This record gives sequence, C-alpha cells and structure tokens, in this order.
Amino acid sequence: MFEEFSSGYYLGRLYVTPSREERALIERTTHERVSKQLYTTDATASTPESLVMKLDTAHFPVHGDDGVPAETLAIPEELLSSLDVGNPPTLTEVFLAKADRAEQLLRFTRPTTGDDDDGSGDGATRFGPSGPRGPRGPGGPTGT
Repeated sequence: MFEEFSSGYYLGRLYVTPSREERALIERTTHERVSKQLYTTDATASTPESLVMKLDTAHFPVHGDDGVPAETLAIPEELLSSLDVGNPPTLTEVFLAKADRAEQLLRFTRPTTGDDDDGSGDGATRFGPSGPRGPRGPGGPTGT
C-alpha cells in the first residue's frame, strides 16, 4: 500500500473522499496494520499517536474507523474543499510521514480547540495554526 519515497515519507495511493467527520479516517484494520508495519520497525524512533498524511499542501493526523471502505482516505469536507483534489472520490497519491517526521508534524496539527476558532484572534483552528495549510504570509510561514 505504501512504499519508501524519501527520508521523511512513504508514498501510497488511496481513494480520497469527503467525510462529514471532523478528522481524517481510513479503515481501522488498515490503520493498525500500517501503523504496526511502518511505525514500529525503527526501534530508534518513537511511535506517533496517529498516522500523519500529506495531501496537496496539508498535513493531518489520520485515525482508524470501521465505517471507511478499504483503500479509502475520508477527509473532512472543510479540509478537502481547500485542497487540489478534483472530483472525489479520486484515486490520489498521498504521502505518509515516517515515524520521526510524524511526531514532529503532530505538534503542529494537533487540535487546538474543539471549535473552528478559539476566539484568540491568532487563527488557530482544529487543523492547527492558520488552518489546514499552516501559517501564511507574504514572505512565507513567518509572514515576513
């Protein structure tokens, strides 16, 4: 399902489909198998709390669910609408972060609150700072 791509990612192809759930999901046994196979093979890396995938420009945690068909990645409609995925459900290349990279990314994609906006005015959402694509600004992530 996933093959070595780079020092930080595996590459796979999944059917990407919109979901009304608030988090990205794949079939539960697939989630468990991929997590065990890819995240526990490196004894030097810590095991992340969830799979982390990249689709288009967004990184997000992926959880297992019995209601998702095999080889399908169900993405929250709000996130999917902001990405360049044409005509879902579509067989799409997705990146799966390796264990050490996933741990790093989870720090930025963890839900900040249960609401879309925490009222702080800092742009924090359940997808992390400034939404599913991260911080934005004229000069890059720092806005300078």
